[in-house]
Amino acid sequence: MILSGLLVLTGFSRNTTAQTQLQKDKEAITAVSSARAKAFNEGNAEVIASHFTEDAILMAPGKPASSGKEAVRTYYQAIFDEYKTELDSYYEEVEVSGDLAYGRGEAVVRLTPHKGGSSTVAKSKYLNILRRQPDGSWKTTHDIWNSNDALP
Repeated sequence: MILSGLLVLTGFSRNTTAQTQLQKDKEAITAVSSARAKAFNEGNAEVIASHFTEDAILMAPGKPASSGKEAVRTYYQAIFDEYKTELDSYYEEVEVSGDLAYGRGEAVVRLTPHKGGSSTVAKSKYLNILRRQPDGSWKTTHDIWNSNDALP
């Protein structure tokens, strides 16, 4: 009887530890998204790119997929060169499976031309795939989004 009680407690302890780690992973992944959004609002393409893996794939709407951290930096820098940016984004769902995870969310972006003129607002949904790095941090491997607006 004592042995079965110990086995139950050991199993409970392992399950609790796994749940705690899962929660920590989800918080870390959400923090990556928040850091990327903050960098977007600050117009900092270098910081955005730092949250991507070297072999990352960026799948922006209306453009072919691009590959690599430098492509990510270049994409965002082109936006920041032309616009003041405001982003409000959040994950609706984060799931972790081993060293891979995804975050699914919604975003609202406002772009205001530096040269003047009216702002453009876009509402979209997105999916990020992330991979745990050897140091335990999470980086984005794939980023894809598209508009919530109906096609004309």
